[in-house]
Amino acid sequence: MMPDPARSRVEGRRRLAGPGDEAERGEGPPGTPVWLPRWGPRPRARSLAGCRGPRHSNNAGYSLLELLFVCGLMATVAGASVPLLLSSLDASRTRGAARYLAGRLNLARMEAVKRSAYVALRVEGADTGFRYTCYVDGNGDGVRTRDIARQIDRAIGPPERLGDSFAGVAFGILDGVAAIDASEPLQAGGDPVQFGRADLLSFSPIGSATPGTFYLHGQRKQQMAVRVLGATGRVRVLRFDFRTERWLSQ
Repeated sequence: MMPDPARSRVEGRRRLAGPGDEAERGEGPPGTPVWLPRWGPRPRARSLAGCRGPRHSNNAGYSLLELLFVCGLMATVAGASVPLLLSSLDASRTRGAARYLAGRLNLARMEAVKRSAYVALRVEGADTGFRYTCYVDGNGDGVRTRDIARQIDRAIGPPERLGDSFAGVAFGILDGVAAIDASEPLQAGGDPVQFGRADLLSFSPIGSATPGTFYLHGQRKQQMAVRVLGATGRVRVLRFDFRTERWLSQ
């Protein structure tokens, strides 16, 4: 009997496959890993080029010309911003000094009411830099210069200078500053303490005060004024706007 050619080819394939090929073809028991047949097409090996990180160019970095350009740009921006920063800082200091002086005047007024006695702020030392000190009346006739010299009217606090707490701020009048009203004509470099002939700004036990104005300025066109109203003893802070040439309430 002649062998069947088709059957012979199938049996030959089984002999070439060998044992264990049933598992690789998914014909093994449950839980057996499934593998591709040995005689089937094999998957192509994945290229390792896609697993690598980003390629680094040999031309990475900056040239000297680029660094010089960036440094020049930073220097230009810094040079343009420094004057604005200094001007803003000077304006803040000058306004702070004016508000501080106004606070000291309000405190003197409160002391006069609390003590039921006259309390005065004495300003002196124009040649060496203005300083101010608070004195209280000791004999009932008000605070007077001769009573201060005799130590009848005593100081109720240490002397102070604005420049000690606010650098660059001093009493004075800048050029181009207009008068607040016609009763107080101003001139550059004139007397910055204007409240009568004596350098004493006095507060009464009922809260009234000697009317007058303190003028102070900064280093960069910052002019402020601290004004005391006589009848009420109210203290106002004003700032001079050089653009509009007007005094503005702060």
